[in-house]
Amino acid sequence: MNKQESKYQYTASLMDEALLLLLEQKEFDAITVKEVCQKAGVNRSTFYLHYETMNDLLEETVALINDRFKASLASVPTDDPTKVVLTSEQYLRPYLSFIKENMRAYQVIHQKDHLFNSQKTFQSFYQSIFSPALTHFGVSEQEKKYVFAFYTQGTVAIIGKWLEGSCQDDVDLIIDLITRHTLAYGRDAQ
Repeated sequence: MNKQESKYQYTASLMDEALLLLLEQKEFDAITVKEVCQKAGVNRSTFYLHYETMNDLLEETVALINDRFKASLASVPTDDPTKVVLTSEQYLRPYLSFIKENMRAYQVIHQKDHLFNSQKTFQSFYQSIFSPALTHFGVSEQEKKYVFAFYTQGTVAIIGKWLEGSCQDDVDLIIDLITRHTLAYGRDAQ
């Protein structure tokens, strides 16, 4: 990466962070380019070098968060469905640690889910990780969508409550809650 690309990416990340900070205070539709630029410490012309609209910035911000999240799971094996246990500490610890480290962003995402389209992210994980694992554990194609919905909605609800409390409870407690109170396909395989 050359110096110009690095500067470009740095400026973009400032605007991503500025948008997240502003979303903590107000609705997306009420945020202006001027506010983002002021918060990021960049000129309005710089904004338009990067984006055509605020929606472009929002899209990039969502992609940035998703990329960071996927990178946080790099150490978790997903290539062998026989080793995937949906509610294991191995999967939950990096996930919850990432959420805690990025708590403010996730609080905004949780509060304004309609902007961040979290279900789309879950769908990509479903296709690549959970669907093969559910097949391995004998869940029929017809049942997969229901099992996945049950698992993710329960997990999202627990994490949502945790975020509402500013992630004050220990990660181990949240792991325990999720593993005890959601479906545990493959738990016997541990």
